[in-house]
Amino acid sequence: MCILSLMIEALGVFMWWLHLSSIAALIGGMLYASAVLAPAAGALDAETRAVLGERAAAGFRRIALAAMAGLVLSGVYNFLGNVGHSTHYKIVLGIKLLLVAHIFAAALTGSRPHHPRRTRVLAGGAVSGLVAIAISTYLRHIF
Repeated sequence: MCILSLMIEALGVFMWWLHLSSIAALIGGMLYASAVLAPAAGALDAETRAVLGERAAAGFRRIALAAMAGLVLSGVYNFLGNVGHSTHYKIVLGIKLLLVAHIFAAALTGSRPHHPRRTRVLAGGAVSGLVAIAISTYLRHIF
């Protein structure tokens, strides 16, 4: 193999890793915030709980933005790098991308300062994320 082929293959592996690690960080953070952190913070007094929520949201927002950038970059690369998708594939991918839009909106909204329904928004985004992962598994199977 020539060096160019190896570099192209390495780029493909890197983009696949970037996609998987970005979705793990985004959905994992949403699941943790809604299923672990929020219930545990319920034992704290209201003022301490509010401070914890704001600090956690600010930290998550940086991770979410980086993960979203990684997902967009790697998703476009993966789609354009694999030509020959059927109409059925593109329809299912469109449904997945609608869920991804919801996930991104939930991550951005849920990490805003002073959001009164942060836990509910992040939980909804996490559920959409798990459904998008299931759809991704199906897409991988049919391509």
